[in-house]
Amino acid sequence: MTVDDDTVRRIAHLARIKIEDSDVAGLRSELSGILDWVEQLNEVDTDGVEPMTRVAAHKLKKRKDVVTDGEMADVVVKNAPFSEDNYYVVPKVIE
Repeated sequence: MTVDDDTVRRIAHLARIKIEDSDVAGLRSELSGILDWVEQLNEVDTDGVEPMTRVAAHKLKKRKDVVTDGEMADVVVKNAPFSEDNYYVVPKVIE
């Protein structure tokens, strides 16, 4: 796939990259090479290949979806400067 000068300038503008006119030709050939390589990937037969999220198979640990308070409110508020009934006490901000 070939890329023209206007496309190179447009991509640079979208990427917020300032390029000089002398750099356009080099970037044009680099972008064309990258797009040619991506086109080669389309030739790979991927029929029957399942999508993967990681290289090694990994099962997620599952737990029951229940709501709890963590059963450690005393520990959580232990370092608070002020607490009352296992809640943080903070100064009033809204009048």
